[in-house]
Amino acid sequence: MATIDVIRQALADNLDIDPTTVTPEATLDSLAVDSLDMVELICDVEERLNIELGEPEGLVTVGDMVAYIDAL
Repeated sequence: MATIDVIRQALADNLDIDPTTVTPEATLDSLAVDSLDMVELICDVEERLNIELGEPEGLVTVGDMVAYIDAL
């Protein structure tokens, strides 16, 4: 499964965000992902992908998050 698909599913499952709105260009702010939601999202993505993200900073868009994860 592609990284963006994992993020889409995590956002849909945890925050009831319509997966069709989760595009690489979508900002986390436009998706109404606040700091607490981001912590939940990171934990869920870590579990789904069996990785350790740490505390990523400067992630503005979904594409930023995908690039960060893919670079690990």
